[in-house]
Amino acid sequence: MDEKFYTIDQIADILGMHHKTIRKFITEGKLRANKVGKQWRIAGHDLSVFMEHNNVNVSHKNEVESEGIEFSTSEIGMKSRVDKVEIATVVDIHDVDIDESSRISNMLLAVMNSKDAKLSNSTINVKYYQSERNVKVMLWGDLEFTKVMLDCIEMLTENKRK
Repeated sequence: MDEKFYTIDQIADILGMHHKTIRKFITEGKLRANKVGKQWRIAGHDLSVFMEHNNVNVSHKNEVESEGIEFSTSEIGMKSRVDKVEIATVVDIHDVDIDESSRISNMLLAVMNSKDAKLSNSTINVKYYQSERNVKVMLWGDLEFTKVMLDCIEMLTENKRK
């Protein structure tokens, strides 16, 4: 199942609330969100949990069943000239215990913190959900950075895929 992610403005639109209210929910820990680059992203699952725990009903035409986020070219960093492409991606690694999560996180952060110039101006966020035994790796950077990090993830999870 592909996880869908929403921006704060999309959640505000879905719930019929002001975007500052959504930010307040995130700050207070009522709505789980992850920072990708400089922007917050809310997983569809986390939105559902929030709505269930707070008895929030969707009365807006853009219900949660929509197809997820549609990015404009400016949101993903593409300019009118394609001289630089930036990618935002989320990788889910399932059935991971806390020790394996730490190993994966530490290795990816070590790669990220290397002195390799092709990894500069990029962002990584690794989050472990213990109750779901799931690691989410959020990457935000150019093509080369994304390729390097996905190759590392492939190497680190090779045994899981056999």
